[in-house]
Amino acid sequence: MNFSAAERARRIRLVLFDVDGVLTDGKIWSLPTAIEVPADKTFEPKGFHAHDGIGISLARIGGIHTGVVTKRTSETVAQRARALRMEYVYMGQDYKIRALSEIMQRGSFTLEQIAYVGDDVIDLPVMRVCGLAIAVANARDQVKAAAHYVTPHAGGEGAGRDAIDFILQAHGILDQCIEEYIDEHHAAAAAGTQ
Repeated sequence: MNFSAAERARRIRLVLFDVDGVLTDGKIWSLPTAIEVPADKTFEPKGFHAHDGIGISLARIGGIHTGVVTKRTSETVAQRARALRMEYVYMGQDYKIRALSEIMQRGSFTLEQIAYVGDDVIDLPVMRVCGLAIAVANARDQVKAAAHYVTPHAGGEGAGRDAIDFILQAHGILDQCIEEYIDEHHAAAAAGTQ
């Protein structure tokens, strides 16, 4: 059955993001350092957009789980995910479909309940099977062709927030989540933002 993107979004309980090119602008900075960094904890400065951080908090308020699945391993990503209280953090994933299977088991999710936001061909295997495939505005053409929805903003420029807003809007709770986020009495729900 061929469902619209909004119909697919209404079923979503988990949003998974690629990192480089989705939550960042895709640039990978390689800086020399005098500090000894373990091989599995690569020192990589990355820039994240504050809108995406607030989006993650809005998702949490709306009962939507979040996570990242990325090929690279970076303590910067781990730190950002902890700060945003993301439930699923999978780094070093050459074949992201394996992480998807494990996440489904851990969280008791079905494919229809999972949205994935990607930008490049490594994301295609997950995008082809998940319930809602989302491409960022500056994604590769092959990724846009596989997507049910393309964000208005580019990766690293609020595309993650676009994806979450689209899903929460489809659930009919975006405005409610925003009001709860800005209500001073619900500060705990908004913790770990930006």
